[in-house]
Amino acid sequence: MGIHLAGLGLSLAVLAPTLLLVRFPPREPLPRSSAPGPVRWIERVGQALCLVVPALGASGTFLWWWSVPVSCGLVAYYALWARYLSTGRHAASLYWWRRIPAPMAILPVVVFLAAAGWLNSPWVAVAAVVLAVGHLPVSLDAARSVNGGQWDTGSDGRTVEETP
Repeated sequence: MGIHLAGLGLSLAVLAPTLLLVRFPPREPLPRSSAPGPVRWIERVGQALCLVVPALGASGTFLWWWSVPVSCGLVAYYALWARYLSTGRHAASLYWWRRIPAPMAILPVVVFLAAAGWLNSPWVAVAAVVLAVGHLPVSLDAARSVNGGQWDTGSDGRTVEETP
């Protein structure tokens, strides 16, 4: 078992943009999650697995057509990070896009699930599922709290970041 450079590169490509929060934090405080402690631990385990497993658990045989959903997911994820930076670094930009809650939590899960096919590794799929079990509930809870406990962004059709 060696290091699979494509898997390592993918892990870093997905997880590295989070480091933008260190240099460019949101203008408002990030919401504290009220998700149960075990769910938050599962989230952290999933994040660690998604960093390590693609680099170590890939088969070495690529299934190239899976690179299309991987690439599309990464492009969408980067576009959401660009939106966060270009719209004034509001916390709501991290948790809502139009009426979709937690897209920046959903897309990494989608990318890692597609990467399981691309890297031909069921272990990457397991890591992505663990990430989903923890990251999605924590992020959905944060999305609800950013939006004042609401799931709907309002009947006027404005997005959360447009709401005064």
